[in-house]
Amino acid sequence: MEYLFRELLIMFIVLSRIVPVYSAGGPPGGGGGPPAYSMDLETTLRNIVFTNYSTQQRPSEKVVVHVSFTLLTINDLNIKDQTMSTTGYLTLRWIDSRLKWDSTLGGNDYSNVKFLFSTESYVWRPALIVENSVADVKILSDSNTPMRIRNNGVIEWSPMGLYVVSCESDITYYPVDSQTCYIKISSWGYTSGEIDLKSKSSTILLGFYSPNGEWDLLSTSSEASAAKTRGDFSFSSLTFTVRVQRRLLFHTLNTMFPVALMAFLIPMVFKLHPDAGEKIGFALTVLLAYAVYLTMISDSIPSTSFTPCYLSIYLVFILALSSISVLCTILVLNFNFGTDDEPIPNATRIFLVSLVAKLICWKRKNCCQRARKVADSSVELVEEFDSKKETKEENITWQDLSNILDRAFFLLFTIVITFSTCIFIAVVFTQRVTEE
Repeated sequence: MEYLFRELLIMFIVLSRIVPVYSAGGPPGGGGGPPAYSMDLETTLRNIVFTNYSTQQRPSEKVVVHVSFTLLTINDLNIKDQTMSTTGYLTLRWIDSRLKWDSTLGGNDYSNVKFLFSTESYVWRPALIVENSVADVKILSDSNTPMRIRNNGVIEWSPMGLYVVSCESDITYYPVDSQTCYIKISSWGYTSGEIDLKSKSSTILLGFYSPNGEWDLLSTSSEASAAKTRGDFSFSSLTFTVRVQRRLLFHTLNTMFPVALMAFLIPMVFKLHPDAGEKIGFALTVLLAYAVYLTMISDSIPSTSFTPCYLSIYLVFILALSSISVLCTILVLNFNFGTDDEPIPNATRIFLVSLVAKLICWKRKNCCQRARKVADSSVELVEEFDSKKETKEENITWQDLSNILDRAFFLLFTIVITFSTCIFIAVVFTQRVTEE
């Protein structure tokens, strides 16, 4: 019984020491501190701070606004329409001295109220526009994003948006191309003497960036631009630069490789025998295929470009070669179906036999069969080719001339197409390596 009484006495003493401490608003073992955050406390502070506040008045004679842009993703870069669509948000920071407060404002302790939050409807904000927007030119606004107001009057606001801007495309090296696009932010209504825009970072912020499937992001930059003049006033502006490079795999497999492959089909028409009946049809098919590809490329690049597209030049050149190959095929067929009743002009005979045939190492081959007896009394047939210069002019036929032309055109078109294709690939891919 005595033991139980002693335990109850000790518990009573401990409780008597703890309860007064909590009633004073402090932790156990400590003195009284500032009151914890409460909605009533913030409401009281808000009523005091926003008394006589007007959204129509600037905080100061010249408001310095620090701006940064956070890029979330590049939605699309359309080189035909010359537009770039991005998703991101601007972060604006400025000082409004009217919204400052200290911890003892109005006789209360606001030490635990670090921030106030408001929206654009109740706080003055700088009027900004995206100058080169093609979707909708209006004052940047986001009524759903709260403004964070610090006790020293610093306001931070991060309106999100979908920014569709004009982007002048450089299609010189399409589809192995890179593009540079700009997002231009400018003050509207307030002159450069009233609002001064400054870049908070030298680059676009990429902490939350999601890569695009077609374009690689090479670099970004952010800088203040020269003041824009509208009428008698100048306005502060910023320029955010986005530099991207097209990914190679898709267009290599679907554009570059098929184009080069079809180019080497052109000389193959001269490997078909004239009597096969498909010589002219094959040549026309290759010609039409290139015409279709040229149309497809033309549909994907802007028609008002200031620079030529090397791919278009290459396609037009190959298309011209394909057209010439049709004419050459007709000439070969015309020679092949010549009859002995039609004499071969001397100039044609001399040019093709004496000059062209030597350049392409063409020789008319005569074969005869001779029987030889071997030691075991077996008989072997030996094919003998007469390579002497006995291709007398009177023995040359129209079919021989057709064969000479076929071989000459095959070598000529193969050399020209190989050379032009190598030059095209070297030009576009050397530029790619240089940029990387």
